[in-house]
Amino acid sequence: MMLSGCHPCQLGLSSSTSNSLKTTQLLGPTRAAPPCARRQINWSPTRRSRLLANGFLEDDIKARSPLNPSEDLINPDFAPTPASARTWSATDMATFWITLVISIPTYMLAASLMDLGMAWQQALVTVLVGNSITLLPMQLNGHPGVKFGVPFPVLARSSFGIVGANVPSITRALVACGWFGIQTWVGGSCIYQILALLDKTVASAPALPGLGISLPQLACFAFFWATQVWVVLRGMESIRVLERYSAPVLIFLSLLLLGWAVQTAGGFGPMLSAPSLFSPGMPKAGQFWGVFWPAVTAQVSFWATLSLNIPDFTRYAHSQRAQALGQAIGLPLTMVLFTFLGVAVTSASAVIYGAPITDPVQLLGKMEGTLPICLSLFGLTAATLTTNVAANIVAPANAFINISPKNITFQAGALLTASLGAIIQPWKLVSSTSSFISTWLCGYSVFLGPVIGIILSDYYIVRKRELDLDSLYQKGERSAYWYKGGWNPAALAALAAGVLPCLPGLLQQTGSLSGLSSFWGALYSCAWFVGVLVSSLVYVMLMAPGSHRSSVQAASY
Repeated sequence: MMLSGCHPCQLGLSSSTSNSLKTTQLLGPTRAAPPCARRQINWSPTRRSRLLANGFLEDDIKARSPLNPSEDLINPDFAPTPASARTWSATDMATFWITLVISIPTYMLAASLMDLGMAWQQALVTVLVGNSITLLPMQLNGHPGVKFGVPFPVLARSSFGIVGANVPSITRALVACGWFGIQTWVGGSCIYQILALLDKTVASAPALPGLGISLPQLACFAFFWATQVWVVLRGMESIRVLERYSAPVLIFLSLLLLGWAVQTAGGFGPMLSAPSLFSPGMPKAGQFWGVFWPAVTAQVSFWATLSLNIPDFTRYAHSQRAQALGQAIGLPLTMVLFTFLGVAVTSASAVIYGAPITDPVQLLGKMEGTLPICLSLFGLTAATLTTNVAANIVAPANAFINISPKNITFQAGALLTASLGAIIQPWKLVSSTSSFISTWLCGYSVFLGPVIGIILSDYYIVRKRELDLDSLYQKGERSAYWYKGGWNPAALAALAAGVLPCLPGLLQQTGSLSGLSSFWGALYSCAWFVGVLVSSLVYVMLMAPGSHRSSVQAASY
């Protein structure tokens, strides 16, 4: 059984942090520099070459209370983060990533590479390459979160328009709702396994009509669902504290599992002796590169949702150095180390039980000793909770807020997200390893890749890391980001251009089309990269002086 899940949107300020918009006045009344949106774009090669090199880590924080905001575009959760709420250090950012990485879906993503035929060395290289690539958009998109203190849905207004920002926000939110539901099912399954160990009659309960799961399974799912909602409603500070103190515990439990595998399997030698199926004379000889690139795309796609809404978290960082250093330490290194654990334990399960077991919950169920198994399952439950709360409930909650900030609070958005995650009956979304990589991860990267390409090219190439903070919260012609009725035609055209090349491959993968040439499958296997490249090029061309005059003039370039 394949389990999956992950990705965040923004955490807004809790009611305990700010009960009104007055809190944002802590930032001071200083006006921002003249809006870059009203300047002529400098396209010289020298300026472009210095774009990322100069001042990326030294940019001043320009977050402040916006002047004359439209009431229906702002609330305490969407206002720029005040100085009093910037409590995240580099250590907090690193532990944030550690707790996200140490989770059941990450473990199973590593195990899936073994299922595809990779040797453990090939799996580690694949993970390192994929997550090193992932780190770049994480740090780049985290920059405006620190500098201007705005969440992802507000940042998207600069490129998609005040109204058009709902398109990327809702797209990202729907993916996150799916992840939230699946992760909640994973956490509930851990609790269910603990109950089944303590009471053997639990496992014999019949399935409920129409649901396909038993009453104890449903109760465990509901309990874990309610626990997550309780944590989120307590606000951003509760997330930070939970992550800081749970990270060491999760690492310790992971090492215990690895120690058990080494001892039981007879050492690392037998554990890591499985050869690559791509070696000469093996069943998949000569096919490695055809698997490697889709696997790298899956690694990037695994965190694609978080690369979009990382400003939701970096807006609480002390500085650019804190977010950049914390992410550099926390993401690639932790992914490689935890991948090694997943690969090693999966290989050990083949030695011990005669067949590889990719699901750690099922693996624990086969072990002996009620107490150690219960403790391990509790650790997996904690890992799932920290990942799911940070990665999957915040993003869609804030996307729903963006629809009507005046009427929808963060608490209401979180409850709506959690409800949708339960309504979809996530236990029915569980799939195989092959489906997980080729259909789910690569599938939604068809849509999310173009979005991140547009947002990054807008912020770094078009606007040179400067935003009109007031215009992000204003409607009508007074906003530099109103474009045409609140929509930026250039962004919509670039989004369509980024999605279309990989759409045939997606339809073929899901069985909606057949008989397509291998060319479309090759494009689809690199969907995230294709989407980022195409959408960025199209967006920059349409936003250049003299092109796409309707949107450019509307923004007063």
